[in-house]
Amino acid sequence: MRKEYMVGARVPSELVRELELIEDVEQCDRSTTVRRLLSRGIRHWKLEHYVRQYGEGRVTLARAARDAGVSLWEMIDYARARKVSAQYDLEDLKRDLGVIHGSLENRE
Repeated sequence: MRKEYMVGARVPSELVRELELIEDVEQCDRSTTVRRLLSRGIRHWKLEHYVRQYGEGRVTLARAARDAGVSLWEMIDYARARKVSAQYDLEDLKRDLGVIHGSLENRE
């Protein structure tokens, strides 16, 4: 069984009006609306945070994807959309070519 916790927050009246609009459009209650928006916000934050970590060279693309909870392909698309440069240099290429060369030699 999934454990749930109560979370409270004070929000300005403008946000409450926006929540009410979303509730009307989505035909759902306040708790469901807040949970959905919070979930989307956390997902967005994770993507932004981990793509920035990748762009700064702190993590690999695979690690960024894993930590953000998305597929590698989704992280690649997200990084590309944010115009984050690939963190792949000449040494990485040489290493990868060596691995490929070694696996080709093992086939023969």
